[in-house]
Amino acid sequence: MKSNTVKFIDLFAGLGGIRLGFEKAFKNAGMETECVMTSEIKPYAVKTLKHNFGHEFLAGDIFEIRNEFIPDFDFLLGGFPCQPFSAGGKRQGFLDTRGTLFFEIERILRDKKPYGFILENVEGLVKHDLENKNDEIGRTLKTILHTLENDLGYKTSWKVFDSLEFGLPQSRKRIFIVGTKDEKIDLDGNEPQFKALESVLEKGLPTLKSDFIDKLLSHFSLEDLYGKSIKDKRGGDNNIHSWDIEIKGSVSKQQAEILNQLFKQRRKKQWAEEIGIDWMDGMALTLEQINTFIDLPKKELKTLLDDLTSKGYLKLEHPKKLVKIQTENGVATSREYDETKPKGYNIVTGKLSFEVNKVLDPKDIAPTLVATDVSRLAVPDGNGLRRLTIREGLRLFGYPEWYEIPTKEYDAFDLLGNTVAVPVVEFVVSRIIETRNLEFMTLDNIHSKLHQVH
Repeated sequence: MKSNTVKFIDLFAGLGGIRLGFEKAFKNAGMETECVMTSEIKPYAVKTLKHNFGHEFLAGDIFEIRNEFIPDFDFLLGGFPCQPFSAGGKRQGFLDTRGTLFFEIERILRDKKPYGFILENVEGLVKHDLENKNDEIGRTLKTILHTLENDLGYKTSWKVFDSLEFGLPQSRKRIFIVGTKDEKIDLDGNEPQFKALESVLEKGLPTLKSDFIDKLLSHFSLEDLYGKSIKDKRGGDNNIHSWDIEIKGSVSKQQAEILNQLFKQRRKKQWAEEIGIDWMDGMALTLEQINTFIDLPKKELKTLLDDLTSKGYLKLEHPKKLVKIQTENGVATSREYDETKPKGYNIVTGKLSFEVNKVLDPKDIAPTLVATDVSRLAVPDGNGLRRLTIREGLRLFGYPEWYEIPTKEYDAFDLLGNTVAVPVVEFVVSRIIETRNLEFMTLDNIHSKLHQVH
């Protein structure tokens, strides 16, 4: 290892996104970096890290990494999971971090005393475990900042960044907590730049072939599908329902209107009062109740409703009552059919029930990528629709083109769903470099400068 190289460890490494941004920022400033330890436990993440990086020390579970085995380093990088802290804290007025993954960061910083750190977490950390609803930050973040500043002596700052403002066509908000031994880092100064989804899309790839896709494209032009969701759990102009594409069988205009009206009416609280149940979002309504907002002879209305039921658009069921059960942890609630009430018609709403549940608009942005949903996102390509590719997923997070994920597609998107936006990290690190004026130093002085405050 060269004495003039900035050394770092990468904890909860995932795909190594924080590392990539860190290395690129220092490289742009004309400096060398070296990762002296990486910690990650997911097997397919480890496989990906090995594929893309050289590792002299690739460790596993952070709980099993003893301080004396960790090489000296200048910066700790860590996208740690958010966990609740124990109320029985050792510090008066503060929660105890013991038993959480943040405590592992704390004990390494305490023992190794590096120059600085960069921590990343979900936006929800900001108000996690609020004491009072009007507080700016919750008890979890207060405890973390207190630990880093008061206990460990770091000058600490934090900010929530949105990847959308860094030229990535995906809105992904994440908090970054940054600290150094001698100076508070100013995290402002990014000049927002925006790009549309089409900037990351590949072209000319095989499209999806299925009965569902055929029916979708037979009822809507490709352009009319842009930005549309396909769910029976949602309404609005940007949503397509199963009956709009007749996925379960033919639907007349009259039946489509009945379904659309029932979809809205079944959520109104007046029906809960009339039925005699606690309100819920989506209640079964009787023929008589439906007849109050669908002006048709009752016999004709019943024929239309029964036809929709036989095709699977509707189900005939008792309304559900709210049941409260006393448990060791308090009162738990559940919904059970109330067979003392007459049956009614309800919309069949399977969660993630369709092959595609959203078609992305190339001129817009992608939703925040979540592993469980990404397989049901579709993008237009030529005259058809296809799924997002892993390469497009990587581009949505600003990963370089040479980076590869050599795993199954589901595992790849699981990793992407938990990774960071590389350009955001690069900006955060550039602010550290600029604040410390490190870019004006020679390589021979970097290492000694970083360690002068140890």
